[in-house]
Amino acid sequence: MKKLWAPWRMEYIRAPKEEREGACIFCEKPSRHTDREDLILYRGRTAFILMNLYPYNNAHLMVVPYLHTRTTADLDRDTMGEIMTLADQAMQILRRKLRAEGFNFGANIGAAAGAGIEEHLHFHILPRWVGDTNFMPVIGHTKVLVQGLLETYDELKPEFDQIT
Repeated sequence: MKKLWAPWRMEYIRAPKEEREGACIFCEKPSRHTDREDLILYRGRTAFILMNLYPYNNAHLMVVPYLHTRTTADLDRDTMGEIMTLADQAMQILRRKLRAEGFNFGANIGAAAGAGIEEHLHFHILPRWVGDTNFMPVIGHTKVLVQGLLETYDELKPEFDQIT
C-alpha cells in the first residue's frame, strides 16, 4: 500500500476554527464579492469555483454548490450537472494554462472520509504532473509550491472569465 503524506496541511489543521457559530466560509465568501481576496475564480448559477487556501499542490481548486449541505442527496440535477460541467471546464483550463497531465477529482464527504469542512459539500480538483511527487514532502516535510496563490489566481482568472 502506498501512502500519501501531506504534512504541510498541519497549518490548516492546527489553525483556530471559526469562533462564530454557524459561520461557513463557503457561504460567506461568495456573499462578500471580494473574489480575488477570496480566490473565487468563477461564479456559476448554482455553484462556484475557488482556489484552495491550503492547497495540496499548485492550482488546487474546489467546485462548491451555493446550497449549504453536507450531502449530494440534497443537490438537484441542475446543480449536479453544473458542478460536473464546471469541473470539466476547470480541468480543460488547467491543461491549457498549466499543462496539467492528470487530475485527482472528488469529494471527502463526512469527517470519517477526511472532510476538513464537512458541513458544506465541496469537490476538489487537483492537477497532477508526472514526477510531481518527490522526496521533499516525505523526507523534508516540505511541499514545494512553484507559484504563489495570487500569482496563480491572476494567471487563471482571465481563462475562467471566458466560461459561458
